[in-house]
Amino acid sequence: MRLEDIKKVLVIGAGTMGHGIAELFSMSGYQVYLSDISQDILDNALNKIRWSLEKLQEKGQLKEDINTILSRIKTIVGLNTIVSDADFAIEAIVERIDLKRQIFSKLDELLPPHAILATNTSSLSITKIAEATKRADKVVGMHFFNPPVLMQLVEVMKGEKTSDETAKLTYDLAKKLGKTPIMINKDIPGYVVNRILGEIISASCILIQRNLADYLTIDSIARYKLGFPMGVFELIDYTGIDVNYHVSKSLEEYGIKSPCVTLFEEKVKKNELGVKTGKGFYTYPVPGKYNKPNIPKELADKLDPALLIALGVNEATRLLKERIVSREDLDLAVRLGLGFPKGILQYADEIGIDNIIKAIDFLAVEKPDELLLQMANEGKLGLKTGIGFYQYGKVETKTLNTLIVRIEPPLAWIILNRPERLNALNMDLVEELSKTLAELENDNKIRVVILTGNGRAFSAGADITSFLTLKPIDIIRFRSIRELTNKLQFYTKPVIAAINGYALGGGLEIAMACDIRIASESAQLGQPEINLGIIPGAGGTQRLPRIIGKGKAKLLIYTGDMIPAKEAYNIGLVDMVVPDNKFEDEVRRIALKIAEKSPLSLLAAKLAIELGYESNIFTGEYLESSLFGLLFTTKDVQEGVRAFLEKRKPEFKGE
Repeated sequence: MRLEDIKKVLVIGAGTMGHGIAELFSMSGYQVYLSDISQDILDNALNKIRWSLEKLQEKGQLKEDINTILSRIKTIVGLNTIVSDADFAIEAIVERIDLKRQIFSKLDELLPPHAILATNTSSLSITKIAEATKRADKVVGMHFFNPPVLMQLVEVMKGEKTSDETAKLTYDLAKKLGKTPIMINKDIPGYVVNRILGEIISASCILIQRNLADYLTIDSIARYKLGFPMGVFELIDYTGIDVNYHVSKSLEEYGIKSPCVTLFEEKVKKNELGVKTGKGFYTYPVPGKYNKPNIPKELADKLDPALLIALGVNEATRLLKERIVSREDLDLAVRLGLGFPKGILQYADEIGIDNIIKAIDFLAVEKPDELLLQMANEGKLGLKTGIGFYQYGKVETKTLNTLIVRIEPPLAWIILNRPERLNALNMDLVEELSKTLAELENDNKIRVVILTGNGRAFSAGADITSFLTLKPIDIIRFRSIRELTNKLQFYTKPVIAAINGYALGGGLEIAMACDIRIASESAQLGQPEINLGIIPGAGGTQRLPRIIGKGKAKLLIYTGDMIPAKEAYNIGLVDMVVPDNKFEDEVRRIALKIAEKSPLSLLAAKLAIELGYESNIFTGEYLESSLFGLLFTTKDVQEGVRAFLEKRKPEFKGE
């Protein structure tokens, strides 16, 4: 079967995940059967789908009318011959293997021989589920994250008998849905994300059991030292302590014993299940209403962050060594699935492989993987030695108040570092960024500057809360962001905007002032200021029309819509779109290629383009000619000519 042969999709289970998966398929143009045990459940699911679609429509993220999308979903009570023309089925019922096997046995009878049978299980064996069918080669794991419509990651996992064709088709289907899939080559409980998260949770429980830390300290480290979007126990409260308890118990069937079972069991007995009951490890205003807990920042200094993450690194190392999943997909999975600002192996390189090994030994529940020990013996300790899971060369990293500056000659990475605020721009960040650019401009080791964001966003725009007290005259006088964008536009070194997530409002205005914009596939771009009753205020109304034309600029500004990276590429707003799992490597490759060129010719080309574009073509040509002639007085031109004649690569020095 080919991807284009999939026309009708069956979703079994209309609960939290099931109705979201049905909505996603319908939005992507598929005819959908949505099945559950009663019409009341199905009606409730349709209401939730409509509510979700209305929210997406408000944000300008729908390409079709809501009723058109809903018309493609047909509800079915139970499973019967009505669904027998489905080409692809995905099950999303409760995590009970006996029920799943019953469902798959029935699907095997009802669906045509070519149909693929997928399960959204997060913890159970694909192989055991497939044993209930006569088509084990067509049974596959397809694990979405909640909510499926918004979360980017999909884990595709093979069972023992899943064919390569089935796995590849499911992977391609996830991409067609607009998601970023990873491939897991072996049936492992918990896929990748939940296994790594499970190890981090286990380490947290061990630290509590041994009275080395309390849950507040652990969550403070997670938030403020490691940059997690939530503390470990905050996340457990959010997802449900009962859910985490049942997953931990189910893994015991595979010989995986969790140190958290007792801790979770005590909470379950008290009906302290987290947000859903109003109390878990934290207390919430009312049952079902999440409120971000107050976690003291000063507690983060009480414990080594390596202790929290070491078992997760050890698990990731095993998966990598056994070729279950690639290095890139491992790091992509935790960034997209857990919202971590960096991959698990990148954390290991940053903390140091030697420190990870010490932490594993200290916890004393498992041995460091032999690959970690081999890396340590070979001196591959991560950033400190220039090589670990990744190769860095000589790298110097400085952490400022709102930025991380990574010097990787001939490149410099400036990383906006307010991930908890989606790197929203405030006065401190703008001033720190401007000062950093000035310092790098005078550093002759740096040929290209790369501007990107930490976590899920490049920058989601201005931090509106910091501007609420300003008067109109204050806004006019507030020149810092405008001066920053002008500095970027006429900076004497090439600047690449590496757009790794949301680039909205002022964030997009900064990106537009850069020379080149490279976006990850999951990036979203827009100028949503109109939704607040204002307009772009840092050059957006000027640069956007020059980049994409007046009509498209007006459409984007007037509607305030966000657009995905591929659409941004189609209208010329970004210059490249790169898969998420190759994003940093591809940005580095382009930057290094530019860095090989003469700094003087790059500057001349930039001035000729920027200044010439603002004048008529005759003035522009005269400027170009003058700069062309001026370059012939430089040593770089002499070196370029000699290298050409000698058939070698030139070594430009910017002289």
